[in-house]
Amino acid sequence: MPMDLNDLRLYLITDRSLFAGQKEFFNAVEQALTGGVKALQLREKDLSDSELIELGRYLRSLTSDYKARLFINSRADIAEKVGADGVHLTEACPSAKELRGNFPELLIGVSTHSLEKAQQAETDRADFITFSPIFDTPSKKAYGSPQGLDALEKVIASVRLPVLALGGIKLDNTDSVLDSGAFGVALITGIWNSSNIHETTQSFLEIFRRRNLL
Repeated sequence: MPMDLNDLRLYLITDRSLFAGQKEFFNAVEQALTGGVKALQLREKDLSDSELIELGRYLRSLTSDYKARLFINSRADIAEKVGADGVHLTEACPSAKELRGNFPELLIGVSTHSLEKAQQAETDRADFITFSPIFDTPSKKAYGSPQGLDALEKVIASVRLPVLALGGIKLDNTDSVLDSGAFGVALITGIWNSSNIHETTQSFLEIFRRRNLL
């Protein structure tokens, strides 16, 4: 299906470790999809290739049922194998420019943590980037202190591709990152740690609707 950039407004990243087991994880994913998530990134770095392919195929089927996009973290080869819509590259991966020739059908997102890396991702023809960490968050401790809204604004002003704010995103700070010019938000615990994932997902999307972004 043709890409609608609005699908990226709410970009949800998986973390199986937050759930008691596979059944609970799958149930949570379905709650988010029924709530309206249109972009899901499979990011489970502990899995073997065969396990990642198996999980990717299951999530491809599930996301297709809800007309949502599926991205695979780091692995363009597995993204292609499971029929995902795209790949999300870390700074340790080959560049978007290097992958374009071999995987022309994949959408390419790139994780960035500095102005220079954001500009490089645009030069390399990424389709979108995440910029992090904006706020304090356990998942991004390795990247240092929160960069804050000023750094986010500088990145947004320097590139033309969609920038998704990542790191400590919650319902009560989403307006502030959108005020800074972010195209959307990427998040993990902001949805997965909710006691009502379906309802929380809808609440995030309502912020975009209220601002006439959806």
